[in-house]
Amino acid sequence: MSTETPSPQRHGADSHDLIRVLGARVNNLKDVSVEIPKRRLTVFTGVSGSGKSSLVFDTIAAESQRLINETYSAFVQGFMPTLARPEVDLLEGLTTAIIVDQERMGANPRSTVGTATDANAMLRILFSRLGRPHIGPPTAFSFNVPTRRASGVMSTEKSGGRVEKAVVKDVVYLGGMCPRCEGMGSVSDFDLTALYDESKSLAEGALTVPGYSMDGWYGRIFSGAGFDMDKPIGRYTKKELHDLLYKEPTKIKVEGINLTYEGVIPKIQKSMLSKDVDAMQPHIRAFVERAITFQTCPECDGTRLTPEARSSEIGGKNIADLCAMQISDLAGWVRELHEPSVAPLLTGLQHLLDSFTGIGLGYLSLDRPAGTLSGGEAQRTKMIRHLGSSLTDVTYVFDEPTIGLHPHDIERMNDLLLQLRDKGNTVLVVEHKPETIAIADHVVDLGPGAGTGGGEVVFEGTVDGLRGSSTLTGRHLDHRVALKPAVRTPTGVLEVRGANTHNLRDVDVDVPLGVLVVLTGVAGSGKSSLVHGSVAAREGVVTVDQGAIRGSRRSNPATYTGLLDPIRKAFAKANGVKPSLFSSNSEGACPSCNGAGVIYTELGVMATVESPCEECEGRRFQASVLEYTLGGRNIAEVLAMPVTEAEEFFGAGEARTPAAHTVLDRLADVGLGYLTLGQPLTTLSGGERQRLKLATQMAEKGTVYVLDEPTTGLHLADVENLLGLLDRLVDSGKSVLVIEHHQAVMAHADWIVDLGPGAGHDGGRVVFEGTPADLVADRSTLTGRHLAAYVGA
Repeated sequence: MSTETPSPQRHGADSHDLIRVLGARVNNLKDVSVEIPKRRLTVFTGVSGSGKSSLVFDTIAAESQRLINETYSAFVQGFMPTLARPEVDLLEGLTTAIIVDQERMGANPRSTVGTATDANAMLRILFSRLGRPHIGPPTAFSFNVPTRRASGVMSTEKSGGRVEKAVVKDVVYLGGMCPRCEGMGSVSDFDLTALYDESKSLAEGALTVPGYSMDGWYGRIFSGAGFDMDKPIGRYTKKELHDLLYKEPTKIKVEGINLTYEGVIPKIQKSMLSKDVDAMQPHIRAFVERAITFQTCPECDGTRLTPEARSSEIGGKNIADLCAMQISDLAGWVRELHEPSVAPLLTGLQHLLDSFTGIGLGYLSLDRPAGTLSGGEAQRTKMIRHLGSSLTDVTYVFDEPTIGLHPHDIERMNDLLLQLRDKGNTVLVVEHKPETIAIADHVVDLGPGAGTGGGEVVFEGTVDGLRGSSTLTGRHLDHRVALKPAVRTPTGVLEVRGANTHNLRDVDVDVPLGVLVVLTGVAGSGKSSLVHGSVAAREGVVTVDQGAIRGSRRSNPATYTGLLDPIRKAFAKANGVKPSLFSSNSEGACPSCNGAGVIYTELGVMATVESPCEECEGRRFQASVLEYTLGGRNIAEVLAMPVTEAEEFFGAGEARTPAAHTVLDRLADVGLGYLTLGQPLTTLSGGERQRLKLATQMAEKGTVYVLDEPTTGLHLADVENLLGLLDRLVDSGKSVLVIEHHQAVMAHADWIVDLGPGAGHDGGRVVFEGTPADLVADRSTLTGRHLAAYVGA
């Protein structure tokens, strides 16, 4: 008797293979509904500001994180950031989201690539086991742990309320921190003439430190500490000058309030020097660079470690030597180390270091300060911990993972994204590069425009389907910028001789002036080292870097660009009142919401509720201020205008304000004509912030403009607008030097300088100088081969 095998039925659990989003309205999204396949690679694309990040990060990833946070107890949630539920009707099929974004890795100068990735922790354990001479536990090799000595009575609590006491004498808790520089690797010296003007008194503003205004609390504190406010600092006694500059924290009473007075220099060391210089606000950074000189610590020679920590070696190398090695070389050193007693540790360290090389960061060293990494490098460093993870069925969310990557490195990054997908994970990528869009299983294109003109799904499907669609992305996907038939003639050269910053090998190069020059090469080949070490500090050079714009909800394009100042003055002049009335952060602010436009209600561990202010109806200003008009519009109406409308408004008629019109022209030039003047900076996308920064820094007077990867966060269509802007700059008589990997910018250049051939110590040389056409014809470098493929030569 034969029996039929029943056909296997699909298990109910296997039906959950989609992430469903219905009615998303976060930021500019307009009731967006989309279905995203799980365990596939989905790319979200669209012009900058079209709503990609709002959908992926602020809706899908944010709700996943919020739901996970809610599984913890109320006590634990009290220590976590409170997340509001995104404005969306329904979210189904979510899995745990791991976000790998472009945020810099913190500005703490104590943080290095090694401490941020656990590589240092593994090396410290290795030296505490195998180092000779043996000096102590892993903390003895940590530059963040000082050596402490203790004497006295030590109490230990026992069960039943018993206390056991023991007398300890000169007990040493060994740390590895160099006592001279406190583990920073450098020591600082102050130029006192840059701190104060000795011909003036405190009341006359002798102190030139940013923020030290005698009109506020600082004036009261100095007065309360016993200083003569009207005596010029040059006539202070030695003790008075010492107390002003170096006094230890001392309790004082000012107007019945207990306060602490501390000398100016220790105060600066705590408030300013505890941050990484690159992460400081521009005016504070300028002060620090003017007033403080940093020198390599003479005691530890910049290694940050004690002599004891440096004396312990494995195979003739101490821990500082290993941290200073290029990671690809360090991986080779670890591979040669055979020690069965620490085999699992060596395996883990080997995998970690190989991951650096596999992700294209083998040129870094473990002692590289984390704050000096570019956005792309920081993102890939954060990726490393996920590559060997045993987790599956996780949603990985990436924000433009190809930023800062040469076309050669993009192929590697694509392999890593596919590797994560093939382990059974859902991979969501916000991306503009055609090379990454091409590997997607599913594409979601948002648009059709940016800001209020976007927020809709204009295409959803396969890459081939996108190619055949009429969307902006579809039309530009196979679009290629052609090589220019004729290039401009240089008006002179900027000579660089013997450049040896970081991995550069005595580079001599002549950068042509009066033309568009592109500096290219694989990541880590020495492009930024050449520019920042030999070009940026010269007179007349304006540098626009990748640093993120920092701004609170109160900051907006008008305040960031300085546009609000001429607008406030124009309103004040037209109405015969003070300019401060037209600032929502000053006298004109609505008293109910303090000029924020919204009221925040704290609900403990639950999300903070944000509701529009009832008194000013979200307009931020007092009703009396809104009665003053300029050209028939009040200040709230002006701040609600898009840039293009404001450009017209301030360009002619009663409201004509040339200073404001100039700033608005620059904003329109960089393609931000759709932004409203009062839109909070916190709601801008990465590409919008980059262009806002570009528009602001273009105002600086200079003859040579250096742009560090200006295509970051830009859609293919926006890149064309950027090329037009660069052409206008050059045609106006400026010289433009662009560090860039985007082939469209290379093809459009007048001159290319290609560094390489590899990264780290395999780079640092000029491998090509000439026109783009010569580079394509030559094809001797990686860049040449990729550019030839791009232009179809």
